[in-house]
Amino acid sequence: MTLIHWQSRFENWLHETWPQDDKAHDVAHLRRVWQTAQRIMAAHDVDELVVLTACYFHDVVNLPKNHPERHLASAQAAAETRRILLTVFPDFPQEKYDAVAHAVHAHSFSAGVAAETLEAKIVQDADRLESLGAIGLARVFYVSGALGRPMFDSVDPLGRARPLNDTEWALDHFQKKLLTLPQTMQTAEGRQMAEHNASFLVTYMAKLCAELKGDFCSLDEEVLREFSAINEKY
Repeated sequence: MTLIHWQSRFENWLHETWPQDDKAHDVAHLRRVWQTAQRIMAAHDVDELVVLTACYFHDVVNLPKNHPERHLASAQAAAETRRILLTVFPDFPQEKYDAVAHAVHAHSFSAGVAAETLEAKIVQDADRLESLGAIGLARVFYVSGALGRPMFDSVDPLGRARPLNDTEWALDHFQKKLLTLPQTMQTAEGRQMAEHNASFLVTYMAKLCAELKGDFCSLDEEVLREFSAINEKY
């Protein structure tokens, strides 16, 4: 069976069975992660079916950002993926179960599980790239809005005179996590894309800070200078 057929079967089942109340983690998100994974794995010799399957089931158990057991979600997702493959897709090659489950478990930032296979590294990179760039920007504010968190501290948007706290201010998440992601990338392709997209977030921060000062036609040059060397800073 071709990858396209597996992808279609997975998507059909997810649309019919999997709740998609969190629009930052819906089937469209899974499809984008797979699309990014394909770009990364084009330069590598990997098991494409393992990567495809892990991309589509890595969030099958998805706990809210503020859930006390958030760090356990990927382990639960790995176990649930095994169950789904066994019961819903019995023709899926069982010898690939372990590799798929590991990639699902290791994808999570909060779980802190080391990716031990190239397939797991690619899935992890592809999922983290969803947090950067224009899509990542939209997702940050979507998730924070759903949790009832303010967008930013208007007085001190970059937390220069206060501790950063992304459970209180959405924009703080850029510095607390997002701008650190390029350093965590497991592949050269993922790192290159992450650095490019992180630079976009810095540009957004500079634009926001300029607007808060009443300047709607330029960027805050101080912010650009401070964050220009993202990878040295983080």
